Amino acid sequence: MAMEKILTKAEIEALLNAVFDGRIEPEKELSKTEGTAVSYDLFNTEAYRGFVPNLDIVYDGYIRFNRITLSNRLRKVVEIKKVGARSYKFDDFLQTLPTPVCMAIFKLEPLKGAALVAMDAAMAFAIIDSVLGGTSRNSLTLSRLFTNLELRLVEMVLTDVLADLEKAWAPLYPVRMNLLRMEMNPRLVTIVPPEYQVVTMTIKVHIEETVGTMIFVVPIMTIEPIRDKLKEGMQFDLMAIDPQWSFRLSSEILDAPLELSVELGNSNITLRELLDLQVGDTVMLDKPCTSELLVKVEGVPKYEGVPGVRHGNRALQISTIISNKGAKRERPA
Repeated sequence: MAMEKILTKAEIEALLNAVFDGRIEPEKELSKTEGTAVSYDLFNTEAYRGFVPNLDIVYDGYIRFNRITLSNRLRKVVEIKKVGARSYKFDDFLQTLPTPVCMAIFKLEPLKGAALVAMDAAMAFAIIDSVLGGTSRNSLTLSRLFTNLELRLVEMVLTDVLADLEKAWAPLYPVRMNLLRMEMNPRLVTIVPPEYQVVTMTIKVHIEETVGTMIFVVPIMTIEPIRDKLKEGMQFDLMAIDPQWSFRLSSEILDAPLELSVELGNSNITLRELLDLQVGDTVMLDKPCTSELLVKVEGVPKYEGVPGVRHGNRALQISTIISNKGAKRERPA
């Protein structure tokens, strides 16, 4: 149902003047619309066709993953670019598909319903040619349907596509992608009733000199239950701080082992004197044992302290803290 235009102050004043002057009779104007009904398309309203928040981020992640996966699979340089998203009635979308076309129908568990990924002939035959060892140097313009063997080869690549798409969904909303079946005839595909809305994302795939197209199709009714979660989930996952993360990190850091060493003093001797040292020999240090000793943590000077004995063990009492800038701070009594 279309919303009536809200009149401005000037329009309201002009309307009132027209009524007062007799140019407009309100009773006649109301009678023109009395008893009439205005159609309301539940499946084609702007609210129902609204943009699905953060869904484009899923496809950005997919492109990063699949560029590497497909390049490794085909052993060729692959570039993938986003063309854009669009909303259709499902029946209208099927009319836009080229012939022939290779389609994979899959589930996004635990979400209800099924989704679709369509691949045009240029990309499908380029994949088939590459998998079978061809060069794919020349664009293939075959217009025939795919054989069962060719469908099986494309299905192998589409399995990789769904695995990468599942990884791309993970930060936003964890789903499991399960391939249901392959199809070539759009008339045999009914993931939703014809009048239901779907949101599509078109992607261009460059396999060396061949350019193909893939289209991802997700029904809005499938995403609608998690619309609010999609709107807030990515912002939390990417921007907010996990309150448990800092606690776990602190626990791990506190348990990390460190090397603590105390320098009793220094002495300069020759290599011959070092080789002549025997058990019981005395090495004279450059400071008395009662002076403050330097304490290093992982080789970095951190404290100074006075040596002594505590509970029968050699010990050192910290007297000075050395800051990172080299300044000394006396330990409070």
